[in-house]
Amino acid sequence: MNRELRNRSANRLGKRKLTSGILFVQATFNNTKAIFTDQAGNMVFGSSAGSLGFRGAKKGTPFAAGRVGELLGEKAKAIGVKEVDIVVKGVGSGREPAIRSFMAHGIDIKSLKDKTPVPHNGPRAKKPRRV
Repeated sequence: MNRELRNRSANRLGKRKLTSGILFVQATFNNTKAIFTDQAGNMVFGSSAGSLGFRGAKKGTPFAAGRVGELLGEKAKAIGVKEVDIVVKGVGSGREPAIRSFMAHGIDIKSLKDKTPVPHNGPRAKKPRRV
């Protein structure tokens, strides 16, 4: 990852201290986005594969998602986070790598929820075409 991007995002953290929070991971086929919030749901920091400099098809890879999780793990450790709830949404290939690389910084997971929307029957079908 680009050292300049990492330093720039670390400087934006401020002096806020938290011990627990919620990590939202949205993994689509084209990108992986992650947001860290406090327990009330107020965003503290976030990142995505695109914001780290990955472009095109590389944004949807597990490697890019791992880098996103790694960056957020470093930031969370810097503000003193000890435990986290994780909410995952989407079916992309970046689901597990983002969580695993976040966990690598020694932060405990209280709960892990999958909020992926499941289609039931979809919208109403178009009426048949009369020719």
